[in-house]
Amino acid sequence: AWQRFITQYWELTLYTLFVGLVAGIICTVLGFVFAYAARFKAGVHGDTLMLATLITLFGGYLVKIYAWKSILGADGLLNQTLMASGLATEPLAFLIYSRGAVIVALVHFLLPFAILPIYVSLEKVDRTLLEAATDLGDGPIRRFLRITLPLSMPGVVSAILIVMIPTVGDFVTPRLVGGKDGVMIANQIQAQFGKASNWPLGAALSVTTMVVVTALAAAVVFILRTFARMMK
Repeated sequence: AWQRFITQYWELTLYTLFVGLVAGIICTVLGFVFAYAARFKAGVHGDTLMLATLITLFGGYLVKIYAWKSILGADGLLNQTLMASGLATEPLAFLIYSRGAVIVALVHFLLPFAILPIYVSLEKVDRTLLEAATDLGDGPIRRFLRITLPLSMPGVVSAILIVMIPTVGDFVTPRLVGGKDGVMIANQIQAQFGKASNWPLGAALSVTTMVVVTALAAAVVFILRTFARMMK
């Protein structure tokens, strides 16, 4: 089982980790922008924006995936819009059943889970610190890098881990919108425990994935904490 993993599934494991890391980074960046706007720019409407974020969590996971199939499919909204506007003469096949479609669907579903911890961290940022930095001559960018970002780093770390770890273990999204190009390690684990009935190989894939994800998560936490200390 371990030999088969090394010879056949190592690259798939690395690809899965890459997808998880990319989805985590995208969700964290978008989530930070949204949370920052809700905390510092929206004023009295900040709570309304966060309530809207919570409401999106009530939408079914499969419903969102099938919605993306309807949008990205050959007869979907995006292809029909492109052809109607003259930007495409035929449906773009790469929009669906691809690695990009998997990342888009994962980001859409997991983005609220990145917004919430970042917003909680930003709520703890004392506005008087920002005012003091302004009085001492700091501009918006320097104020953000020296105060806002370091103080919100716990939320950033939580966001990227909350998104990355479930992504690595997801086998539904790659199966429905990924096609053969979007297969991830969780699909192989599910297949080994299911149709193939090869439990030793499935166990080897599961244990190795768990160990590698733990190591990657520890590395992400170390890098982000080091970055936060350098910014202080």
